Amino acid sequence: MIQHLYILTGASRGMGAALASQLLQAGNQLLCISRSVNESLQAEATASGVQLEQWQQDLADGALAATRLGNWLALQDGAAFASATLINNAGVIARIGPLSDAEPEDLANALRVGLEAPMQLTATFLRETESWKAPRKVLNISSGMGRRAMASQSAYCAAKAGMDHFTRCLALDEALKPHGARVCSLAPGVIDTGMQVQLRSAPAADFPDQAGFASLKAKGQLSSPEDAAGRIIGYLMRADFGSNPVADVRD
Repeated sequence: MIQHLYILTGASRGMGAALASQLLQAGNQLLCISRSVNESLQAEATASGVQLEQWQQDLADGALAATRLGNWLALQDGAAFASATLINNAGVIARIGPLSDAEPEDLANALRVGLEAPMQLTATFLRETESWKAPRKVLNISSGMGRRAMASQSAYCAAKAGMDHFTRCLALDEALKPHGARVCSLAPGVIDTGMQVQLRSAPAADFPDQAGFASLKAKGQLSSPEDAAGRIIGYLMRADFGSNPVADVRD
């Protein structure tokens, strides 16, 4: 049976878990890479008869994750897939506060997970699937914070801005190939996830924008992870996906 392959990072909770759940459809095969295994997701996959594989892998070591992915892809029969898609969704917020208060290892972890690992996984995915006949896509989950500077968020803003710009470069690379992948760095809107809880719970003295994030929640202006996941998947399925390498789901 020909299947659509989806590789998704950060699938254990929040919007990543919602994306994974909605991708558990007949005709799909899903590989999730996260720090922990989502047992509910496994139960959903078993009930629906969809092939799901979950790797417990810390993306702070993106090189190890990329090597593991490369070895796995090398064992797959590319002819068995109708399409292949990598979704780089995982990300972390470093300790909230000005850069002068940041710990070096905390900054390094945020950049490894949010930028280094997506680049390493993307490079491996594209290299190992280059001979496949199936259409290929790379969807990088970005953020408005990569396009708007914000105090006390240097690491996260830098990681997302870097994701946007490496996607622009990648689009140029792939456009030169006869069978290049379509790529997009997509801002998903403002979503009610654990990351939002961190931001609106931060001391105002450490995070000048704290009141704004608290107001979004109080006014009901946050999307649910499920709604956001549905819009992201809808954008991924658009015929013009990749025509704009840096986009917003609300476009």
